[in-house]
Amino acid sequence: MAGILAWFWNERFWLPHNVTWADLKNTDEATFPQAEDLYLACPLAFCIFMVRLLFERFIARPCGVGLKIQANGPQKAQPNAILEKVFTAITKHPDEKRLEGLSKQLDWDVRTIQRWFRQRRNQEKPSTLARFCESMWRFTFYLYIFTYGVRFLKKTPWLWNTKECWYNYPYQPLTVDIHYYYILELSFYLSLLFSQFTDIRRKDFLIMFLHHLATISLITFSYVNNMARVGTLVMCLHDAADVLIEAAKMANYAKCQILCNLLFAMFATLFISSRLAVYPVWILNTTLFESWDIVGPYPSWWVFNLLLILLQLLHSYWSYLIVKTAFQAISKGKVSKDDCSDIESSSDEDDSPPAKQKPHNSTTNGTNKSHGTNGYLTGASYPDEH
Repeated sequence: MAGILAWFWNERFWLPHNVTWADLKNTDEATFPQAEDLYLACPLAFCIFMVRLLFERFIARPCGVGLKIQANGPQKAQPNAILEKVFTAITKHPDEKRLEGLSKQLDWDVRTIQRWFRQRRNQEKPSTLARFCESMWRFTFYLYIFTYGVRFLKKTPWLWNTKECWYNYPYQPLTVDIHYYYILELSFYLSLLFSQFTDIRRKDFLIMFLHHLATISLITFSYVNNMARVGTLVMCLHDAADVLIEAAKMANYAKCQILCNLLFAMFATLFISSRLAVYPVWILNTTLFESWDIVGPYPSWWVFNLLLILLQLLHSYWSYLIVKTAFQAISKGKVSKDDCSDIESSSDEDDSPPAKQKPHNSTTNGTNKSHGTNGYLTGASYPDEH
């Protein structure tokens, strides 16, 4: 174990040439980031999760009820032992052959069986009120942490001159403000990482999981090797757009369409300009080029920049989704989807009971259009979930 730890904390990987861990030990004159400081984020992440539960129940939920947001979930499918067994033990998305077999066995038409499976899938999804509560929690945290970051950074020299991130590196003292900023952000993203398995299931689950891992890795990397100055810039830049998208979702759930469209337009503008313009010009420029000139590359420098580039690739993917959503909104006169972060779902065409007679033209492909607002910024026609 000692050998593994010595290999992992190899100074030649983490630190620039001729710098050792002993050089960055805390003294009476200066305090530097220590890896063990990050252990505090684990219990704090649990505390944040508990605060979230209390916030959603005693603050967000009453607000949602006051806005008359629907508290009931999707309508449940009628009980059927045969279909339930297929759903739980075999597949939630039966193919054409299985649908035909079930149709003969139950003497139901294929379209009715498709509707039953769609209702059964949808009934496991949360209510609009539950989504509103989740968005309100995220909005509140992002607003707080972004406000804190702006108030802190406007007093720092590296906000106005990014070369200050590298002067006298890595012997840059750790301030209380930076320490608090880092630990709180890391704790929040740890709580998101683990709560992602219990939260509303989203169609970009894997992408968001990768995003959380990349964010946590970046925060950890930049803290351990004292790239905290540029790290604060990255965190503040990313929190800005997150405030607006959660606000847009809340407006959608409250059926405030005009406000939703306005907030989404503001979000799209800020996201694309900050992630595709400001981020590469301001952040990647200083981490790749200014740091190369002032400090020079070393192994963890390469890893840190690779993570930042990975983040840029994620930015490009989400920007593509946002632009696609914007074009759809223009064509329909309103925002039709939140392709970036909401779940893929659909409501049912109708709630009629199973028919006893099969029509001649049964639909068998499971791609019927339906109408609803579950999981999207506003109601629109969209395909059944895949």
